[in-house]
Amino acid sequence: MSTHKNFDRICVAVLIASLLLTALFMNGAALGLDAASRAMGYESRLFDPSRVHTLSIVIDDWEGFLDTCENEEYAACSVVIDSESYKNVGLRAKGNTSLTTVRSMDSDRYSLKLEFDHYETGKTYHGLDKLCLNNIIQDNTYMKDYLVYRMMGEFGVSAPLCSYVWITVNGEDWGLYLAVEGVEDSFLQRNYGSDYGELYKPDSQGFGGGPGRGRDFRMSEFMDEWERESANESSVSGKSDESAARRGNMPFPGNTVNSGGAFMSGFPFPGNTVASGSAFPNPGDMSGFPFPGNTVNSGGAFPNPGDMGGFPFPGNTVASGGAFPGFGGRNGGGMRGMGSDDVKLKYSDDAPDSYGSIFGNAKTDVTDADKSRLIASLKALGEMSDLESVVDIDAALRYFVVHNYVVNGDSYTGGMIHNYYLYEKDGRLSMIPWDYNLAFGGFQGGSASGSVNDPIDTPLSVSGDGDRPMADWFLQQDEYTELYHAYFHDFLDTVDASSIIDEACTLIAPYVERDPTKFCTYEEFTKGAETLRTFCELRTESVRGQLGGVIPATDDGQSADSSALVDTGSLTISDMGSMGFGGGRPGGRGSGTETGDSGTVRSGSAGNETSNGTSADSAETVSQPDGRPTFSGGGNGGFPGNGFGGFPGSGNGNNGFPGGGFPGGGDGNNGFPGGGNGGFPDPFGGADSVSPGAGHLSAEAWTLLGVSAAVLLAGLVTARRARRRTAYR
Repeated sequence: MSTHKNFDRICVAVLIASLLLTALFMNGAALGLDAASRAMGYESRLFDPSRVHTLSIVIDDWEGFLDTCENEEYAACSVVIDSESYKNVGLRAKGNTSLTTVRSMDSDRYSLKLEFDHYETGKTYHGLDKLCLNNIIQDNTYMKDYLVYRMMGEFGVSAPLCSYVWITVNGEDWGLYLAVEGVEDSFLQRNYGSDYGELYKPDSQGFGGGPGRGRDFRMSEFMDEWERESANESSVSGKSDESAARRGNMPFPGNTVNSGGAFMSGFPFPGNTVASGSAFPNPGDMSGFPFPGNTVNSGGAFPNPGDMGGFPFPGNTVASGGAFPGFGGRNGGGMRGMGSDDVKLKYSDDAPDSYGSIFGNAKTDVTDADKSRLIASLKALGEMSDLESVVDIDAALRYFVVHNYVVNGDSYTGGMIHNYYLYEKDGRLSMIPWDYNLAFGGFQGGSASGSVNDPIDTPLSVSGDGDRPMADWFLQQDEYTELYHAYFHDFLDTVDASSIIDEACTLIAPYVERDPTKFCTYEEFTKGAETLRTFCELRTESVRGQLGGVIPATDDGQSADSSALVDTGSLTISDMGSMGFGGGRPGGRGSGTETGDSGTVRSGSAGNETSNGTSADSAETVSQPDGRPTFSGGGNGGFPGNGFGGFPGSGNGNNGFPGGGFPGGGDGNNGFPGGGNGGFPDPFGGADSVSPGAGHLSAEAWTLLGVSAAVLLAGLVTARRARRRTAYR
């Protein structure tokens, strides 16, 4: 009889519990519960870092695809990833300005992007919708991006997963690439769960931010702005008052050009001897150029006062005030930055139109409410008020600790102010890393000492004066600076950069040796890897000294007393590759012919190689299409091994000088900045076959609803049995 008396109460209680559970599961974020990350399925497959994976591309008219890569248009292909086949996948080149950099090197080794759901909504690779394939340009180590992403991940940063892949195209070897998880829907679900927030990739319109962006960039405008910024540096932050030793031996005001050809051997600078034999590059190629047989124009007419004002050629006067052109810096980033205030994440007013570089590069579908919320957060950030409500303290500090360790001037803290993602959830901000191929001092060819000893409390272009509020907040308030230092101690104690480097180097060395399209020689790779390891060891020593108070942790402190700075000895940053003058040779169809250790010959056409797979890196003289040699490993008639574009323009007049711009201006399409293998993802989009996209319930939601339904069903079954027992009685 007791069951009969409580039957209604039991049913009501079960129903209420089911409804409460459902409400809790569906609205946990609103109730203050953090959404959990989710396992997608692809993490332990393609992104297993313990081996080099295989990725085969099968595509019609590969040659035609390569010829139109700069259009960044998708083409249909099939891919086989570690023996798993996927048909009708979207493929395009990526990289914005680096696309023309590759082309200027007479190479076809573009970075690529696979979009599994481009033609078929919901198609994924075990939950992954977008995959980036980085060509590892300007990185002789093959490991800069890989190392940074691994260190970020190990330190708890929401960072892209990555692994090495050996790519073949239509059965022919193409080369060793770095596979990187696209920072889009799958990434957001993996890191933040189905109820993720908003994602942005702030970037000035002239420098990129998506397919086709960055093509309006003009080197002359960049130079003009750089000159203005450089001239104002000392009055604002004191960062331009650097010694010649820290700037290197570039022919800038206050610097002495090395004699004996130490600065660009054969280049017509003071103390250098112009190469004889007309081999460099050719007296007939550039009339008026100061080479044998040519007459140098007087009055600064070479190449033109307006084109290259202040360039140290006969008749020109080097501009004063560091205005020509202001590069070098102490570490490849010592400038307040080329970017609008919104890219710097500075609050200006409440109008969304004032933040076009943010909202115009949104990767999620943002509403007016989302925009207002972000603007309010930027305002509070600038005012340093209620920081814990507008900044994800833990996530932001973890990001900046690793980021400031690797000294990347091509970033938010450097001169270009891009290459980062901004994540916002409920008004709280954090950063997601992207594109580190110019890290470790590689941007602008920073000096070894300046990069290794870069002060952690005024990193690169950050001075704590409010110009970079997302970094300034923890540098301006003692309690957060102490926390930042504590995180730095933890990072140095728990993340072993040398171990990651050694493991990766051992893993990829055989593949680098036989990579038919690589941008550097195998010898340059081994030297670069050794240099990267040394850099990290010295950087760790310097940071520990700064944390311990032995080495000054600010620019002012190091300028006042440099006696304790870590001695970098013979460390040469460009050995790791650089954006302008660091090694490199063409890769891809036009990469020339090499002779390997055993005397075998392989061509650079689509990765063809002799059957014995012998390394082909011992001979470095490569003939160009016009018969001229490449100097010092340079690309496309490059000079002198610049790997950035070449001189005098590779015959097209678009990528070098004296076509305007240094070192790769011309029409602005080849330019600098923003080069590198990182590129910029497509606008956010796509669905997931495992977890439907916007407008649908996620896998987690379905699971939780299933639990609620099971509880309700169990209650109903119990009630039914109770009713039957009562009826029998």
